[in-house]
Amino acid sequence: MNSQQIQKLRTDLGLSQSEFAQLFGAHSMTVSRWERAVAAPTPYQLALMQQFRQTADARKVKVDETVKNLLVGAGVVAALIWLLGAKK
Repeated sequence: MNSQQIQKLRTDLGLSQSEFAQLFGAHSMTVSRWERAVAAPTPYQLALMQQFRQTADARKVKVDETVKNLLVGAGVVAALIWLLGAKK
């Protein structure tokens, strides 16, 4: 995981550098250095980040699927309301 991917993960999770640092047992300045490619996380921290990334991606897919299903459902309801209203 490179510096841009680390920053994207942090922002995708909606965390500040301090909050992100707490997840990995690091200081916020360390996260800043990771994001500027001045320092690199330990292999253990990288493995945790990969797990967070996979979880965030899986949740995004689930949310996208839920929104899609809601929109389809709303479209069906709207069509039924329109059809029932057209008969009056």
